[in-house]
Amino acid sequence: MILQKSIVWRTSYIAWLALLASFFNSGQTVAAAQTEYAVGAAAVDITPAFPIRLNGFGGRRTESEGITQRIWAKALAIGSDEEKPLVLITVDSLGLRLSMVEEVAERLKKKAGIERERLAVTFTHSHTTPKVNGASDTIFSTPIPPDHQAHIDQYTKELTDSLEKVALAALSSRQPARLEWAVGNVGFAKNRRTPNGPVDHDLPMLVVRSVKDNSIRAIYLNYACHCVTLSNNKISGDWAGFAQDLIQRKHPGAVALVSIGCGSDSNPDSGVTGDNTAAAVDQGSQIADEVERLLKGHLKSITGKTAATLRHIELPLQTPPTKDELKKLAANDDPAGYNAKVQLSRLERGEKLQSAIDYPIETWSFDDSFAMVFLSGEVCVDYSLRLKQELDSDRVWINGYSNDFCCYVPSERLLAEGVYGGGAEVVYFALPAMLHSG
Repeated sequence: MILQKSIVWRTSYIAWLALLASFFNSGQTVAAAQTEYAVGAAAVDITPAFPIRLNGFGGRRTESEGITQRIWAKALAIGSDEEKPLVLITVDSLGLRLSMVEEVAERLKKKAGIERERLAVTFTHSHTTPKVNGASDTIFSTPIPPDHQAHIDQYTKELTDSLEKVALAALSSRQPARLEWAVGNVGFAKNRRTPNGPVDHDLPMLVVRSVKDNSIRAIYLNYACHCVTLSNNKISGDWAGFAQDLIQRKHPGAVALVSIGCGSDSNPDSGVTGDNTAAAVDQGSQIADEVERLLKGHLKSITGKTAATLRHIELPLQTPPTKDELKKLAANDDPAGYNAKVQLSRLERGEKLQSAIDYPIETWSFDDSFAMVFLSGEVCVDYSLRLKQELDSDRVWINGYSNDFCCYVPSERLLAEGVYGGGAEVVYFALPAMLHSG
């Protein structure tokens, strides 16, 4: 492996090192691998009871106008207290910030003894879900009115409480179970930057089966595609939400959870459709149908003792504009101008402009049978394709949109191409400069 200086491959390389540390140093020579786990699953409705700004599209500047579909936080807890449980939380949200995840982690540590590296929070990146504090704070390119901000503050607090609640509910519902997984294929994701550009159509699926009667208690899946089919001003989980609902209808009593892979540069082939709910339902149906096909085939057993790692690396930003340069930018009535005003206000308060991103990389493994990588931010497809190529794709699951909604994480290819997703988007993430490319 050659360590290149690009932010892309430096990040991938450290993820690779972290993965290897957990994947190969976790006891693969154990004589009798663990085959059963205490597993719990739970779901909590996180639909707000009040109108609220929806995140993801800056042109929507009024509060939500109804509900297309209720949204959820869901959790899986894997392992007994003695084994130190793994807790996965999936959230119907554009994205959460690391500070919010850390708050939940502190609560779970105090109340249930959960170690920080054994908690992972992923989000579906639906663009029809409520904004939370810290997540793309300059997305609207204009100040948020105080009454709107009050609702965002309230929802951020309520959602933090709900994440704690769903994790504790999953922990309290643990029962003996077996874990199985398989990888399918769904084709509606397409590269949104380059015609016929790279995509990741893999659909990894994890199944939790009761030891008592072999019934399905939970199904967890991942697909690398933006949830942007719907762009109206009504709350929903987009295709990921409809996929969850359809799977649960086919398997009453089971909890369906969805994460997003490395799909920052992938959109549904329907395009952004406004209020075309039928398109989102169709995409959810494609996911649910592939789940049913996989369930009828061969699923591989997940076995072995669990291990977890959490590493933080620094992603440096380019040198930010000077105060005079920011003043010139602030004269423009555009997203860059508004972001410049935000940066100037920070300087006027005596704050330093952000110079780097604290980037968490988390890995879980089950001896040498199975491993998951959790990458933060909006990660492009180059990461998953390369990691699966260089590692054993038959044993590795790659998540993006995990633990922190910090920024886009482009590849060297995207940085060279530029435009949105290759650096131009930083004005919506309240960042003073692009990521450093060297």
